[in-house]
Amino acid sequence: MKKRVLGAAVLAAALAAGALTACSGTAKETTAAETAAGTSAETTAAGADAQTTEAGSEAADTTAAANLQKIIVGASPAPHAEILNAAKEVLASKGYELEIVEYTDYVQPNNALDTGDLDANYFQHKPYLDSFNAQNGTKLVSAGAIHYEPFGIYGGKVSSLDELQDKAAVLVPNDVSNEARALLLLEAQGLIKLKEGVGLEATRNDIVENPKNLEIVEMEAAQLPRSLPDADIAVINGNYAIEAGLKVSDALATEDSQSLAATTYGNIVAVKEGEENSDAIKALVEALTSPEVKQFMEERYEGAVVPLF
Repeated sequence: MKKRVLGAAVLAAALAAGALTACSGTAKETTAAETAAGTSAETTAAGADAQTTEAGSEAADTTAAANLQKIIVGASPAPHAEILNAAKEVLASKGYELEIVEYTDYVQPNNALDTGDLDANYFQHKPYLDSFNAQNGTKLVSAGAIHYEPFGIYGGKVSSLDELQDKAAVLVPNDVSNEARALLLLEAQGLIKLKEGVGLEATRNDIVENPKNLEIVEMEAAQLPRSLPDADIAVINGNYAIEAGLKVSDALATEDSQSLAATTYGNIVAVKEGEENSDAIKALVEALTSPEVKQFMEERYEGAVVPLF
């Protein structure tokens, strides 16, 4: 009998110990689960905070962009549109968003400016602008000169001006101001002689001496580079030469920096009369004449574009 009582007591003690061990294990698992849940909640909260911060930053950027006043400027692709792109960040710091519309001719950007489709354009020099106004009855003015592009004589069928034969074909721009510039450069090389004092109004009809009987062929300025292989030489505007991949260093001759052309044919920002002193246009000109843009011009074009500031 005693043995049975003793066995029952031992069994009871063993069951009690087992129960305590089971409770202890459940407590540990519960604590771990709670900890994991807490950590997960913290991670989710941190992620949500990060997303909120990022969204807030994007919203701030969008708001800042929305607060910029837009300026629409027409330009030839190179170098003018490229220079404008270089000025975008500077202009944004002044509170303006720059939209660039590219043109491949010399007429449409002035027409678009005159009709109000553009706030400004940047592709021409003042003599051309003056000629355009006179021919079209427009009232467009310069808001400031930005840079100068040396005119160059480029070889087509010849690689030197000394190789020019009698009746060689010479291509020049067909608009009044640029043709005069081309003829002045030909005169500076001793290839022709113009009437005394004709200057920037010169046309091929003003040639009084032509020792080699050069055939002066007038052509739209934009067509000159692609027609160069069919001619002996061509006198090409700087921007069209750049677009065609021609380098100033490849030219057979270029305008002297002190020539009449160099001091006259600075490329300008043009606007409608009365807008030249507006805050937006002043900001545009300031951005284009900033140290950042000057550095861009000098490094990018290696002498094909010369800052005038």
